[in-house]
Amino acid sequence: MTPTPLLFLLLLGLMGARATVDLRTAAAMAAGLCKTRPTDIVFIIDSSRSVRPSEFEQVKVFLAKVIEGLDVGPNATRVGVVNYASRVKNEVSLKTHRTHAGLIKAVTKIEPLSTGTMTGLAITFALNVAFSESEGARVKSPDISKVAIIVTDGRPQDNVKEVALRARDAGIEIFAIGVGRVDMNTLKQMASEPLDDHVDYVESYSVIEKLTTKFKEAFCVSDLCATGDHDCEQVCISSPGSFKCACKDGFTLMDNGRSCSACSNAATDVVFLIDGSKSVRPENFELVKKWINQIIDKLDVSETKAHVGLVQYSSSVRQEFPLGRFNNKKDLKDAVKKMGYMEKGTMTGQALRYLTENSFSASQGARPGVTKVGIVFTDGRSQDYIGEAAKKAKDQGYKMYAVGVGNAVEDELKEISSVPTGEHYFYTADFKAMAQIAKKLQINICQEEDPCECDSLVKFQKKFVLIVGVLDQILLDSMSKRIALLENKIV
Repeated sequence: MTPTPLLFLLLLGLMGARATVDLRTAAAMAAGLCKTRPTDIVFIIDSSRSVRPSEFEQVKVFLAKVIEGLDVGPNATRVGVVNYASRVKNEVSLKTHRTHAGLIKAVTKIEPLSTGTMTGLAITFALNVAFSESEGARVKSPDISKVAIIVTDGRPQDNVKEVALRARDAGIEIFAIGVGRVDMNTLKQMASEPLDDHVDYVESYSVIEKLTTKFKEAFCVSDLCATGDHDCEQVCISSPGSFKCACKDGFTLMDNGRSCSACSNAATDVVFLIDGSKSVRPENFELVKKWINQIIDKLDVSETKAHVGLVQYSSSVRQEFPLGRFNNKKDLKDAVKKMGYMEKGTMTGQALRYLTENSFSASQGARPGVTKVGIVFTDGRSQDYIGEAAKKAKDQGYKMYAVGVGNAVEDELKEISSVPTGEHYFYTADFKAMAQIAKKLQINICQEEDPCECDSLVKFQKKFVLIVGVLDQILLDSMSKRIALLENKIV
Protein backbone atom coordinates (compact mmCIF):
# COMPACT_ATOMS: atom_id res chain seq x y z
CA MET A 1 0.00 0.00 0.00
CA THR A 2 1.40 3.38 -0.99
CA PRO A 3 1.53 5.76 2.04
CA THR A 4 -0.58 8.89 1.79
CA PRO A 5 0.99 12.34 2.33
CA LEU A 6 -0.57 12.43 5.82
CA LEU A 7 1.06 9.14 6.83
CA PHE A 8 4.35 10.30 5.34
CA LEU A 9 4.25 13.46 7.48
CA LEU A 10 3.50 11.37 10.58
CA LEU A 11 6.57 9.22 9.90
CA LEU A 12 8.72 12.33 9.50
CA GLY A 13 7.42 13.69 12.82
CA LEU A 14 8.38 10.48 14.63
CA MET A 15 11.87 10.58 13.16
CA GLY A 16 12.30 14.23 14.24
CA ALA A 17 11.15 13.48 17.78
CA ARG A 18 13.95 10.94 18.16
CA ALA A 19 16.70 13.32 17.07
CA THR A 20 18.51 14.02 20.34
CA VAL A 21 21.64 15.78 19.15
CA ASP A 22 22.00 19.13 20.93
CA LEU A 23 23.99 21.28 18.51
CA ARG A 24 24.60 23.99 21.08
CA THR A 25 26.06 21.56 23.62
CA ALA A 26 28.33 19.95 21.05
CA ALA A 27 29.62 23.35 19.91
CA ALA A 28 30.22 24.59 23.44
CA MET A 29 32.36 21.53 24.22
CA ALA A 30 34.64 22.13 21.25
CA ALA A 31 38.12 23.17 22.37
CA GLY A 32 39.78 26.45 21.55
CA LEU A 33 36.73 28.29 20.27
CA CYS A 34 36.76 31.03 22.89
CA LYS A 35 39.51 33.49 23.80
CA THR A 36 39.23 36.41 26.16
CA ARG A 37 39.75 39.89 24.77
CA PRO A 38 42.78 41.83 26.09
CA THR A 39 41.68 42.82 29.59
CA ASP A 40 43.16 44.11 32.84
CA ILE A 41 41.17 42.34 35.58
CA VAL A 42 41.48 43.13 39.29
CA PHE A 43 39.67 40.99 41.88
CA ILE A 44 38.75 42.97 45.03
CA ILE A 45 38.01 40.40 47.74
CA ASP A 46 36.51 41.02 51.18
CA SER A 47 38.36 39.13 53.96
CA SER A 48 36.77 40.91 56.91
CA ARG A 49 36.10 39.06 60.16
CA SER A 50 32.61 38.00 58.99
CA VAL A 51 34.26 35.82 56.33
CA ARG A 52 35.26 32.56 58.01
CA PRO A 53 38.60 30.92 57.03
CA SER A 54 36.80 28.03 55.30
CA GLU A 55 34.64 30.51 53.36
CA PHE A 56 37.71 32.50 52.30
CA GLU A 57 39.15 29.27 50.90
CA GLN A 58 36.02 28.91 48.77
CA VAL A 59 36.52 32.44 47.44
CA LYS A 60 40.06 31.50 46.40
CA VAL A 61 38.76 28.40 44.60
CA PHE A 62 36.30 30.64 42.74
CA LEU A 63 39.12 33.03 41.73
CA ALA A 64 41.30 30.14 40.54
CA LYS A 65 38.51 28.68 38.39
CA VAL A 66 37.75 32.03 36.75
CA ILE A 67 41.47 32.53 36.07
CA GLU A 68 41.65 29.06 34.46
CA GLY A 69 39.12 30.21 31.85
CA LEU A 70 41.02 33.38 30.94
CA ASP A 71 43.47 33.80 28.09
CA VAL A 72 46.31 34.90 30.39
CA GLY A 73 49.34 36.60 28.90
CA PRO A 74 51.21 39.93 28.60
CA ASN A 75 49.28 40.85 25.45
CA ALA A 76 46.02 39.15 26.43
CA THR A 77 44.56 39.16 29.95
CA ARG A 78 46.45 40.42 33.01
CA VAL A 79 45.14 39.63 36.49
CA GLY A 80 45.57 41.40 39.83
CA VAL A 81 44.13 40.67 43.29
CA VAL A 82 43.38 43.22 46.03
CA ASN A 83 42.61 41.87 49.51
CA TYR A 84 40.78 44.13 51.97
CA ALA A 85 39.17 44.43 55.40
CA SER A 86 39.89 47.56 57.49
CA ARG A 87 43.06 47.93 55.46
CA VAL A 88 43.99 47.06 51.88
CA LYS A 89 46.71 44.71 50.67
CA ASN A 90 47.85 44.40 47.06
CA GLU A 91 48.28 40.61 46.85
CA VAL A 92 48.90 40.26 43.10
CA SER A 93 49.84 43.08 40.72
CA LEU A 94 48.81 43.11 37.09
CA LYS A 95 52.50 42.94 36.19
CA THR A 96 53.47 40.07 38.51
CA HIS A 97 52.27 36.81 36.95
CA ARG A 98 51.82 36.11 33.25
CA THR A 99 50.80 32.42 33.41
CA HIS A 100 47.85 30.49 34.82
CA ALA A 101 50.08 28.42 37.09
CA GLY A 102 51.84 31.41 38.63
CA LEU A 103 48.58 33.28 39.21
CA ILE A 104 46.76 30.35 40.78
CA LYS A 105 49.71 29.55 43.05
CA ALA A 106 49.76 33.19 44.24
CA VAL A 107 46.01 33.10 44.91
CA THR A 108 46.28 29.97 47.06
CA LYS A 109 48.76 31.75 49.36
CA ILE A 110 46.47 34.73 50.18
CA GLU A 111 45.51 34.94 53.87
CA PRO A 112 42.41 36.72 55.29
CA LEU A 113 42.93 40.06 57.07
CA SER A 114 39.98 39.46 59.45
CA THR A 115 39.12 43.01 60.56
CA GLY A 116 36.45 45.51 59.37
CA THR A 117 34.84 46.10 55.96
CA MET A 118 36.23 49.19 54.19
CA THR A 119 34.95 48.50 50.67
CA GLY A 120 35.20 52.16 49.60
CA LEU A 121 38.87 52.23 50.65
CA ALA A 122 39.50 49.08 48.58
CA ILE A 123 37.90 50.58 45.44
CA THR A 124 39.95 53.76 45.92
CA PHE A 125 43.12 51.66 46.15
CA ALA A 126 42.21 49.75 43.00
CA LEU A 127 41.51 52.99 41.10
CA ASN A 128 44.71 54.77 42.21
CA VAL A 129 47.16 51.87 42.56
CA ALA A 130 46.05 48.47 41.22
CA PHE A 131 44.98 49.91 37.84
CA SER A 132 48.04 52.18 37.55
CA GLU A 133 50.70 51.72 34.88
CA SER A 134 53.35 51.25 37.57
CA GLU A 135 51.48 48.13 38.74
CA GLY A 136 51.17 46.71 35.22
CA ALA A 137 47.97 48.24 33.88
CA ARG A 138 48.03 49.18 30.23
CA VAL A 139 47.39 52.65 28.83
CA LYS A 140 43.69 53.37 28.41
CA SER A 141 42.59 52.13 24.98
CA PRO A 142 39.34 51.04 23.26
CA ASP A 143 41.07 47.71 22.56
CA ILE A 144 41.82 46.91 26.22
CA SER A 145 39.07 46.47 28.82
CA LYS A 146 39.51 47.23 32.50
CA VAL A 147 37.40 45.15 34.88
CA ALA A 148 37.03 45.03 38.67
CA ILE A 149 35.26 42.07 40.30
CA ILE A 150 34.25 42.81 43.92
CA VAL A 151 33.32 39.95 46.27
CA THR A 152 31.80 40.96 49.64
CA ASP A 153 29.49 39.54 52.29
CA GLY A 154 28.69 42.58 54.42
CA ARG A 155 27.69 46.21 54.66
CA PRO A 156 30.67 48.56 54.07
CA GLN A 157 31.80 50.79 56.93
CA ASP A 158 32.62 53.62 54.52
CA ASN A 159 31.08 55.29 51.48
CA VAL A 160 31.23 53.39 48.17
CA LYS A 161 28.88 55.32 45.91
CA GLU A 162 31.15 58.24 44.98
CA VAL A 163 34.38 56.28 44.59
CA ALA A 164 32.63 53.59 42.52
CA LEU A 165 31.27 56.33 40.25
CA ARG A 166 34.81 57.70 39.81
CA ALA A 167 36.10 54.25 38.96
CA ARG A 168 33.37 53.70 36.36
CA ASP A 169 33.99 57.19 34.89
CA ALA A 170 37.65 56.18 34.55
CA GLY A 171 36.56 53.32 32.30
CA ILE A 172 36.55 50.48 34.82
CA GLU A 173 33.69 48.00 34.41
CA ILE A 174 32.62 46.85 37.88
CA PHE A 175 31.00 43.52 38.74
CA ALA A 176 29.65 43.22 42.31
CA ILE A 177 29.12 39.80 43.91
CA GLY A 178 27.21 39.68 47.20
CA VAL A 179 27.13 36.74 49.60
CA GLY A 180 24.73 35.95 52.45
CA ARG A 181 23.51 39.02 54.34
CA VAL A 182 25.14 41.51 52.02
CA ASP A 183 23.50 44.92 51.49
CA MET A 184 21.99 44.76 47.98
CA ASN A 185 21.75 48.55 47.63
CA THR A 186 25.50 48.79 48.14
CA LEU A 187 26.10 46.26 45.36
CA LYS A 188 23.94 48.31 43.01
CA GLN A 189 25.79 51.51 43.93
CA MET A 190 29.10 49.88 43.00
CA ALA A 191 28.20 47.93 39.86
CA SER A 192 28.17 49.07 36.24
CA GLU A 193 25.03 49.19 34.13
CA PRO A 194 23.07 47.18 33.22
CA LEU A 195 22.76 45.99 36.83
CA ASP A 196 21.21 42.67 35.80
CA ASP A 197 24.51 41.75 34.15
CA HIS A 198 26.81 43.21 36.79
CA VAL A 199 25.21 42.35 40.15
CA ASP A 200 25.19 38.76 41.40
CA TYR A 201 23.98 37.27 44.66
CA VAL A 202 24.57 33.85 46.24
CA GLU A 203 23.13 32.55 49.49
CA SER A 204 26.49 31.37 50.83
CA TYR A 205 30.15 31.02 49.92
CA SER A 206 29.55 27.30 49.38
CA VAL A 207 27.79 28.05 46.08
CA ILE A 208 29.89 30.98 44.82
CA GLU A 209 31.66 28.55 42.52
CA LYS A 210 28.43 28.39 40.49
CA LEU A 211 29.23 31.86 39.12
CA THR A 212 32.42 30.64 37.44
CA THR A 213 30.73 29.93 34.12
CA LYS A 214 29.18 33.40 33.97
CA PHE A 215 32.55 35.12 34.26
CA LYS A 216 34.25 32.78 31.81
CA GLU A 217 31.58 33.65 29.26
CA ALA A 218 31.58 37.36 30.13
CA PHE A 219 35.13 37.75 28.82
CA CYS A 220 34.70 35.55 25.75
CA VAL A 221 34.45 37.44 22.47
CA SER A 222 34.70 34.93 19.65
CA ASP A 223 32.12 32.30 18.74
CA LEU A 224 28.94 33.18 20.67
CA CYS A 225 27.26 29.99 19.48
CA ALA A 226 30.12 27.79 20.70
CA THR A 227 30.16 29.34 24.16
CA GLY A 228 26.39 29.01 24.62
CA ASP A 229 26.00 32.76 25.11
CA HIS A 230 22.82 32.99 23.04
CA ASP A 231 19.06 32.47 23.30
CA CYS A 232 18.58 30.07 20.39
CA GLU A 233 16.41 27.11 21.31
CA GLN A 234 17.77 24.71 18.69
CA VAL A 235 20.34 25.95 16.15
CA CYS A 236 22.70 28.91 16.47
CA ILE A 237 24.48 30.29 13.39
CA SER A 238 27.58 32.38 14.10
CA SER A 239 28.58 35.61 12.46
CA PRO A 240 31.44 37.93 13.49
CA GLY A 241 30.57 39.20 16.97
CA SER A 242 26.95 38.12 16.60
CA PHE A 243 24.63 35.20 15.76
CA LYS A 244 21.21 34.30 14.43
CA CYS A 245 18.87 31.45 15.33
CA ALA A 246 17.47 28.67 13.17
CA CYS A 247 15.53 25.45 13.68
CA LYS A 248 16.00 21.78 12.90
CA ASP A 249 14.12 20.17 10.01
CA GLY A 250 10.43 19.91 10.79
CA PHE A 251 10.42 22.92 13.13
CA THR A 252 9.48 26.55 12.46
CA LEU A 253 11.22 29.63 13.88
CA MET A 254 8.72 31.62 15.91
CA ASP A 255 8.17 35.39 15.84
CA ASN A 256 10.61 36.02 18.72
CA GLY A 257 13.48 34.87 16.48
CA ARG A 258 14.72 32.35 19.08
CA SER A 259 12.14 29.64 19.74
CA CYS A 260 11.16 26.74 17.50
CA SER A 261 7.78 25.03 17.25
CA ALA A 262 6.89 21.66 15.79
CA CYS A 263 3.24 22.00 16.71
CA SER A 264 2.20 25.61 16.37
CA ASN A 265 -1.39 24.49 15.83
CA ALA A 266 -1.62 22.73 19.21
CA ALA A 267 -3.94 24.26 21.80
CA THR A 268 -2.40 24.15 25.30
CA ASP A 269 -3.42 25.39 28.77
CA VAL A 270 -0.31 26.31 30.81
CA VAL A 271 -0.44 27.30 34.50
CA PHE A 272 2.61 28.58 36.41
CA LEU A 273 2.67 27.79 40.15
CA ILE A 274 5.23 30.20 41.63
CA ASP A 275 6.83 30.11 45.10
CA GLY A 276 6.65 33.61 46.62
CA SER A 277 7.99 32.66 50.08
CA LYS A 278 10.25 34.99 52.06
CA SER A 279 13.37 32.88 51.32
CA VAL A 280 13.18 33.89 47.65
CA ARG A 281 14.04 37.56 48.44
CA PRO A 282 12.65 40.52 46.46
CA GLU A 283 15.57 40.84 44.01
CA ASN A 284 15.37 37.13 43.13
CA PHE A 285 11.58 37.32 42.75
CA GLU A 286 12.20 39.85 39.95
CA LEU A 287 14.45 37.26 38.26
CA VAL A 288 11.68 34.66 38.60
CA LYS A 289 9.25 37.00 36.79
CA LYS A 290 11.77 37.46 33.98
CA TRP A 291 12.11 33.68 33.79
CA ILE A 292 8.33 33.26 33.44
CA ASN A 293 8.33 35.77 30.58
CA GLN A 294 11.19 33.92 28.87
CA ILE A 295 8.99 30.82 28.75
CA ILE A 296 5.96 32.82 27.60
CA ASP A 297 8.12 34.07 24.71
CA LYS A 298 8.45 30.45 23.56
CA LEU A 299 4.70 29.80 23.54
CA ASP A 300 2.36 30.45 20.62
CA VAL A 301 -0.07 32.56 22.65
CA SER A 302 -3.43 33.33 21.01
CA GLU A 303 -7.19 32.88 21.36
CA THR A 304 -7.08 29.39 19.86
CA LYS A 305 -3.59 28.15 20.81
CA ALA A 306 -1.66 28.58 24.09
CA HIS A 307 -3.47 30.05 27.12
CA VAL A 308 -1.50 30.93 30.29
CA GLY A 309 -2.53 31.24 33.94
CA LEU A 310 -0.43 32.31 36.94
CA VAL A 311 -0.73 31.30 40.61
CA GLN A 312 1.57 32.47 43.43
CA TYR A 313 1.85 30.71 46.76
CA SER A 314 3.59 31.06 50.12
CA SER A 315 1.65 30.26 53.33
CA SER A 316 -1.50 30.81 51.25
CA VAL A 317 -2.40 30.60 47.56
CA ARG A 318 -3.26 33.55 45.33
CA GLN A 319 -4.38 33.38 41.71
CA GLU A 320 -2.70 36.24 39.82
CA PHE A 321 -4.75 35.65 36.66
CA PRO A 322 -6.69 32.68 35.21
CA LEU A 323 -6.32 30.89 31.90
CA GLY A 324 -7.53 32.82 28.88
CA ARG A 325 -7.66 36.29 30.45
CA PHE A 326 -4.79 37.49 28.22
CA ASN A 327 -4.47 36.17 24.67
CA ASN A 328 -1.34 37.96 23.49
CA LYS A 329 2.22 37.95 24.79
CA LYS A 330 2.45 41.65 25.54
CA ASP A 331 -0.54 41.69 27.91
CA LEU A 332 0.59 38.44 29.51
CA LYS A 333 4.13 39.66 30.16
CA ASP A 334 2.89 43.01 31.50
CA ALA A 335 0.64 41.14 33.96
CA VAL A 336 3.58 39.00 35.10
CA LYS A 337 5.72 42.09 35.70
CA LYS A 338 3.00 43.59 37.92
CA MET A 339 2.83 40.53 40.20
CA GLY A 340 3.51 41.49 43.84
CA TYR A 341 5.73 39.47 46.18
CA MET A 342 3.81 37.56 48.91
CA GLU A 343 6.68 36.44 51.23
CA LYS A 344 5.89 34.19 54.30
CA GLY A 345 6.06 30.33 54.16
CA THR A 346 6.32 27.54 51.57
CA MET A 347 3.10 25.48 51.33
CA THR A 348 3.77 23.69 48.05
CA GLY A 349 1.29 20.88 48.79
CA GLN A 350 -1.52 23.38 49.33
CA ALA A 351 -0.58 25.10 46.05
CA LEU A 352 -0.66 21.80 44.13
CA ARG A 353 -4.13 21.06 45.53
CA TYR A 354 -5.27 24.47 44.29
CA LEU A 355 -3.88 23.62 40.86
CA THR A 356 -5.79 20.32 40.63
CA GLU A 357 -9.04 21.63 42.11
CA ASN A 358 -9.23 25.11 40.59
CA SER A 359 -6.66 26.21 38.01
CA PHE A 360 -7.60 23.69 35.32
CA SER A 361 -11.37 23.89 35.87
CA ALA A 362 -13.74 25.25 33.23
CA SER A 363 -14.77 28.05 35.62
CA GLN A 364 -11.14 29.29 35.59
CA GLY A 365 -10.85 29.33 31.81
CA ALA A 366 -9.57 25.81 31.12
CA ARG A 367 -10.71 24.35 27.80
CA PRO A 368 -12.05 20.78 27.50
CA GLY A 369 -9.94 18.37 25.45
CA VAL A 370 -6.88 20.64 25.56
CA THR A 371 -3.48 19.50 26.88
CA LYS A 372 -2.85 20.78 30.43
CA VAL A 373 0.68 21.79 31.55
CA GLY A 374 1.68 22.78 35.10
CA ILE A 375 5.03 24.49 35.79
CA VAL A 376 5.93 24.55 39.50
CA PHE A 377 8.76 26.76 40.79
CA THR A 378 10.16 26.60 44.33
CA ASP A 379 13.33 27.62 46.18
CA GLY A 380 12.94 25.51 49.33
CA ARG A 381 11.53 22.47 51.09
CA SER A 382 7.74 22.35 51.31
CA GLN A 383 6.28 22.91 54.78
CA ASP A 384 3.41 20.53 54.03
CA TYR A 385 2.92 17.15 52.36
CA ILE A 386 3.04 17.23 48.56
CA GLY A 387 2.75 13.53 47.64
CA GLU A 388 -1.02 13.13 47.31
CA ALA A 389 -1.58 16.39 45.38
CA ALA A 390 1.42 15.73 43.09
CA LYS A 391 0.09 12.25 42.27
CA LYS A 392 -3.42 13.57 41.63
CA ALA A 393 -2.11 16.18 39.16
CA LYS A 394 -0.37 13.49 37.12
CA ASP A 395 -3.28 11.02 37.44
CA GLN A 396 -5.54 13.70 35.95
CA GLY A 397 -3.29 13.77 32.90
CA TYR A 398 -1.50 17.07 33.54
CA LYS A 399 2.02 17.36 32.17
CA MET A 400 3.96 18.58 35.23
CA TYR A 401 7.31 20.39 35.25
CA ALA A 402 9.20 21.15 38.49
CA VAL A 403 11.93 23.80 38.73
CA GLY A 404 14.00 24.27 41.88
CA VAL A 405 16.58 26.88 42.91
CA GLY A 406 18.85 27.21 45.95
CA ASN A 407 17.53 25.11 48.84
CA ALA A 408 14.88 23.28 46.82
CA VAL A 409 14.76 19.53 47.51
CA GLU A 410 15.43 17.46 44.41
CA ASP A 411 13.39 14.48 45.69
CA GLU A 412 10.36 16.80 45.95
CA LEU A 413 10.97 18.14 42.45
CA LYS A 414 11.06 14.60 41.08
CA GLU A 415 7.87 13.72 42.96
CA ILE A 416 6.07 16.67 41.34
CA SER A 417 7.35 16.16 37.80
CA SER A 418 5.96 13.91 35.08
CA VAL A 419 7.89 10.97 33.69
CA PRO A 420 10.52 10.76 32.39
CA THR A 421 11.60 12.93 35.33
CA GLY A 422 14.89 13.76 33.64
CA GLU A 423 12.97 15.81 31.07
CA HIS A 424 10.52 17.40 33.52
CA TYR A 425 12.50 18.59 36.55
CA PHE A 426 15.33 21.14 36.69
CA TYR A 427 17.56 22.43 39.49
CA THR A 428 20.15 25.19 39.86
CA ALA A 429 21.85 26.67 42.92
CA ASP A 430 21.77 30.21 41.54
CA PHE A 431 18.76 32.33 40.52
CA LYS A 432 20.88 33.94 37.78
CA ALA A 433 21.13 30.53 36.07
CA MET A 434 17.36 30.27 35.60
CA ALA A 435 17.68 31.68 32.09
CA GLN A 436 19.46 28.47 31.08
CA ILE A 437 16.55 26.42 32.45
CA ALA A 438 14.13 28.51 30.39
CA LYS A 439 16.11 27.52 27.28
CA LYS A 440 16.00 23.81 28.16
CA LEU A 441 12.36 23.60 29.23
CA GLN A 442 10.36 22.47 26.20
CA ILE A 443 6.56 22.70 26.02
CA ASN A 444 5.99 21.65 22.40
CA ILE A 445 2.70 19.79 22.85
CA CYS A 446 1.43 18.14 19.67
CA GLN A 447 -2.18 17.21 19.12
CA GLU A 448 -2.25 13.44 18.87
CA GLU A 449 -3.72 11.92 15.73
CA ASP A 450 -7.19 10.50 16.34
CA PRO A 451 -6.73 6.70 16.14
CA CYS A 452 -10.26 6.42 14.75
CA GLU A 453 -9.28 8.69 11.87
CA CYS A 454 -6.18 6.57 11.20
CA ASP A 455 -8.26 3.34 11.26
CA SER A 456 -10.78 4.90 8.87
CA LEU A 457 -7.98 5.98 6.56
CA VAL A 458 -6.49 2.47 6.49
CA LYS A 459 -9.92 0.91 5.83
CA PHE A 460 -10.56 3.40 3.04
CA GLN A 461 -7.20 2.63 1.43
CA LYS A 462 -7.84 -1.12 1.61
CA LYS A 463 -11.26 -0.69 -0.01
CA PHE A 464 -9.76 1.59 -2.65
CA VAL A 465 -7.07 -0.97 -3.55
CA LEU A 466 -9.71 -3.73 -3.71
CA ILE A 467 -11.97 -1.65 -5.99
CA VAL A 468 -9.06 -0.77 -8.29
CA GLY A 469 -8.18 -4.46 -8.50
CA VAL A 470 -11.73 -5.42 -9.43
CA LEU A 471 -11.92 -2.66 -12.07
CA ASP A 472 -8.60 -3.79 -13.53
CA GLN A 473 -9.92 -7.33 -13.82
CA ILE A 474 -13.19 -6.16 -15.45
CA LEU A 475 -11.29 -4.04 -17.97
CA LEU A 476 -8.92 -6.93 -18.71
CA ASP A 477 -11.84 -9.37 -19.30
CA SER A 478 -13.61 -6.83 -21.53
CA MET A 479 -10.50 -6.22 -23.64
CA SER A 480 -9.92 -9.98 -24.03
CA LYS A 481 -13.47 -10.52 -25.34
CA ARG A 482 -13.15 -7.63 -27.86
CA ILE A 483 -9.83 -8.95 -29.14
CA ALA A 484 -11.41 -12.43 -29.59
CA LEU A 485 -14.35 -10.96 -31.57
CA LEU A 486 -11.97 -9.01 -33.85
CA GLU A 487 -9.92 -12.15 -34.52
CA ASN A 488 -13.08 -14.13 -35.51
CA LYS A 489 -14.15 -11.37 -37.97
CA ILE A 490 -10.71 -11.33 -39.62
CA VAL A 491 -10.79 -15.10 -40.09
